[in-house]
Amino acid sequence: MQGVRRYAAISEGGVRLELTPTTSSPLAIDVEESTETRIQRLISENPVIIFSRPSCCMCHVMRRLLSTIGVHPTVIELDEDEVSALAGDGTGEGAGAAPAVFIGGTRVGGLESLVALHLSGHLVPKLVEVGAL
Repeated sequence: MQGVRRYAAISEGGVRLELTPTTSSPLAIDVEESTETRIQRLISENPVIIFSRPSCCMCHVMRRLLSTIGVHPTVIELDEDEVSALAGDGTGEGAGAAPAVFIGGTRVGGLESLVALHLSGHLVPKLVEVGAL
């Protein structure tokens, strides 16, 4: 794969890629892009995305809940110095909190908010609305 330096299997069944900047790929990484801008771009480009800290057990539970419904979210692990950039998502809710799940560009919140949305019966319709199901 062009632009991939290393890859390794993750215990949860995913693959961790370390990418190198390239301009010849549609998945090019803009090294000049700020963390806040990158987070905003990722939120707008992915119907369901989870921002997590490394080894976050709550993120694992969120992924499991969504996968049992049939959704496989994009999961981005943020370094500790990047977590504060979640405050710039424009919602003003749970600023800087990780894990945070976004559905259709809107912050749902953390694990408790996702479970509450599911138990209320509003999660699946929301996922259908954004095209994730």
